[in-house]
Amino acid sequence: MDKLPMTYHPKSDFMRVMIERGFLADCTDYQALDEALCDGVVPAYIGFDATAKSLHVGSLIQIMMLRWLQKTGHKPITLMGGGTTKVGDPSFRADERPLLSAEDIDANIDGIKQVFAKYIDYDGDGENTALMLNNAEWLDELNYLDFLRDIGRHFSVNRMLSFESVKSRLDREQSLSFLEFNYMILQAYDFLELNRRYGCLLQMGGSDQWGNIVNGIDLTRRVLDHEIYGLTSPLLTTSDGKKMGKSQDGAVWLNAEMRSPYEFWQFWRNTTDADVGRFLKLYTELPIEECERLGALEGSEINQAKIILANEVTTLCHGAEAAAAAEATAREVFEKGGAGDDLPTLELTAEEIGEGISIVQLITRSGLAKSGKDAKRLIKENGAKLNDEPLTSPGLMIDTAALAEPIKLSAGKKRHALVKLAG
Repeated sequence: MDKLPMTYHPKSDFMRVMIERGFLADCTDYQALDEALCDGVVPAYIGFDATAKSLHVGSLIQIMMLRWLQKTGHKPITLMGGGTTKVGDPSFRADERPLLSAEDIDANIDGIKQVFAKYIDYDGDGENTALMLNNAEWLDELNYLDFLRDIGRHFSVNRMLSFESVKSRLDREQSLSFLEFNYMILQAYDFLELNRRYGCLLQMGGSDQWGNIVNGIDLTRRVLDHEIYGLTSPLLTTSDGKKMGKSQDGAVWLNAEMRSPYEFWQFWRNTTDADVGRFLKLYTELPIEECERLGALEGSEINQAKIILANEVTTLCHGAEAAAAAEATAREVFEKGGAGDDLPTLELTAEEIGEGISIVQLITRSGLAKSGKDAKRLIKENGAKLNDEPLTSPGLMIDTAALAEPIKLSAGKKRHALVKLAG
């Protein structure tokens, strides 16, 4: 690990952006990478395993790194983990990931691909046009004995056990399967193959990937005698210690069908005051000076900065129209007490409602509570509202007549949903 000197002034635009905007945690060789970035177009990759049909906000820092890489003239490679997802990354996990079928992995990759096209250009004809690849292309074809002999011999088990991601698991006396232990070898092999096939010089990732990245650099040097680099971003938590990408009602997905643009916008609008400046630098393209000015606002003025943050991030992910609609809905809901046109909506058929459906079920099914127990507690603690009026009875039943017009449910002051009859 090459520690960044306090007086270091990067020559390349990409390194300057990484340092100024807070993307950079560690780098294997700042000086050599900076010089390579000045000398010509640098192909660089980040890998994304296909464990769900969408990435969530926790991956957005990596997506923005690839976007800035392309904006500063270099070539992003997004590597879909069609092969590595079959094994599962054990880094800093307490247990083994559930194994997915090949069909599930392919379906997840199709969902994830939708996000990248909004941030990165894959269709241009310049040197920095992005590539999207799938590591199943080479991993699925490996011969086990050849791989052991040609690649496995370069790995020291003693060294692999010393990496923090593995060590922390073993220190807690939690089992680490042989399958998972192979993951870091496969990821190292990815870097080797990308360097051999596409001249890839840089792997980026979260700081939990440091050990895997270093393994790939070491393997490529041993097998091909090529000099390549690694760069990591900090693992982000919010100022109150929560993991980035999670909210009260679960993961903040980037695909619209898994998290509506309004809910996505609202997540950013609810950013803690202390995080506004930092998030503007990481997740928007506003100039640094403007990010710092907005982040320094206090009192009621910081709310305007949060709206700018929500609009900028939502525009990148879902488009300017979705961001404007979300802001308009928020204004309608909060300032005028209305229902808003863009709220998450639960549609029910008359058959589903039958003779009546409980308010507890409606709160749960609309996503405002994780379970019936949570919904009942919300009502008991005076946190639930029906059409802006406090809900006091968890036994309340709603029939089709009550849904002649859509009803608005609220959990606290900031989370709302509509319930209406289908058709």
